[in-house]
Amino acid sequence: MMKVLIADDEKHVRDAIKMLADWDEHGVTGILEASDGQAAVELIAEESPQIVMTDMRMPRMDGTKLLEWIKDNRPDVKTIVISGYDDFELVRHTIRSGGLDYILKPVDPDALNEALEKAVEAVRKEALQDRLSTRQNMELNRMRPHYADKLLTDLIGGPGGKEELARQLRDEFGLPDSAGSCRAAVISAAQLDHEVLDKFGQMPELLYFTLINICNEVLLSGQKGIAFHHLGRPEEIVMLLWDETMPHQAVLENIRQGIDLTLHRQVHIGAGSCLPFPQGTAASYQEARLALWRRNALSGSGWLHADAPQPPKPLRLSSHEESFRLAALSGSAEKIGAAVDAWMSRVGELGAVTPEQLEQWNAEWDWMLKQWMDHNDSPSPDGPEKDALLELPRSLPLDPQGRLSFPLWKAQYEGRLTAASRMLTQRHSRENHIIYDIAAYLENHYAEDISLQDMAARFFLSREYISRRFKQEFGVNISDFLAGVRIEKAKLLLLNPQLRIAQVAEMVGYQDEKYFSKVFKKQEGQTPNEYRKEQAVR
Repeated sequence: MMKVLIADDEKHVRDAIKMLADWDEHGVTGILEASDGQAAVELIAEESPQIVMTDMRMPRMDGTKLLEWIKDNRPDVKTIVISGYDDFELVRHTIRSGGLDYILKPVDPDALNEALEKAVEAVRKEALQDRLSTRQNMELNRMRPHYADKLLTDLIGGPGGKEELARQLRDEFGLPDSAGSCRAAVISAAQLDHEVLDKFGQMPELLYFTLINICNEVLLSGQKGIAFHHLGRPEEIVMLLWDETMPHQAVLENIRQGIDLTLHRQVHIGAGSCLPFPQGTAASYQEARLALWRRNALSGSGWLHADAPQPPKPLRLSSHEESFRLAALSGSAEKIGAAVDAWMSRVGELGAVTPEQLEQWNAEWDWMLKQWMDHNDSPSPDGPEKDALLELPRSLPLDPQGRLSFPLWKAQYEGRLTAASRMLTQRHSRENHIIYDIAAYLENHYAEDISLQDMAARFFLSREYISRRFKQEFGVNISDFLAGVRIEKAKLLLLNPQLRIAQVAEMVGYQDEKYFSKVFKKQEGQTPNEYRKEQAVR
């Protein structure tokens, strides 16, 4: 909204200006009037006009004082002087005060509109520049945390160039000059249990953001340190602690309690030695990371890990490959379970199992299954279908306290072998095809709250694969198929007049009666009540 203020002690002059200016053409939607400079100041403060046209000789506050006030207090306002005095000093004062034009009375319409056009164009140009500047600032603010993460990731990334990185961090992000030593600590989202990871699902960045915020609430208070996202290992949150006046165990305990309060999970934290800053940050980080990944996941004692032990005695998954492969080829759930139990028994003899080993065994499992598929004599699917069947769980088999859960681990391995078995034995009949297994499960559990994620976890397949293959086999997606099953069951239940509509809805898996009626009408072309009445008269 463009506003113009006319300041002149003579009303007929103000009326003439209002009549001669082509306001609509220049986009002016509001015209204000003041009879002197003081009244003009009050209106500017109250109404914020973008343009002021002022006389130079006025009572109380004249034009020269008004121009000075505008320059000092509202420099964004564009000013045009309209005066009856052809005075060089007045013209010079106008220019010094930022005035755009000096028009003599009687007012010439062309000169007035030319000056008005110049002022409007100046206002619009500055507004555009302000918008561009705001957008650039927003982009800079959005990129600023990423830039800090980049500098801090480089700081722990190896030898060389640390002093310059530290200088940039001090200059641009306020790292204290007094930080002479530093201790690194590490939290890994990869060591959280599957329930937390499933909760954040397709938004892992939100999980990282939550963890970093909790860490920095503690660390930035009193400049104890800083937490950041390791750009080379996205699942890692790294902390640098340089305030040694408070024991690092106490600082990290506050962070651990904050995460427990927010996520209801006990995180494990690896801590490195206190080394000179910035030269020792990389070494301290490596110590912290090794301590975290070489902790004993069988032990329930302690959440803070330092002084990483030597790697445990190696045990290769490949040593059990043949028994796994034969169990998969048998197609027997009993033999698959026995093969997994034999592996678990060997692991139990180790006395210690580290997250590092669990990651290694996952990688070995991936390689082993790929070899089976590549050397399988029977024709097998290629590309995304094979990848989907062999997809590994994204989480380690850890419980909410970060300990190894043998039941969860056993379920994961049995599920992987069962999925591999389906491919190796080429069970493509309608009865045994996995997609028909899923359909049968839906038909038998229609009253439960079932999601695509539930199916993916139960059948050890990716959601994308199930969704695509189910649509190929049945011509509808899983949600529509489940709705069809539920409505068919509901039609049978509606034949019983003793059951209310709400009861029928709940019995087939709908907690909301209105939503049930909407789905029913969409599929059957009539409401449940109309269907019941129609069946009653037959």
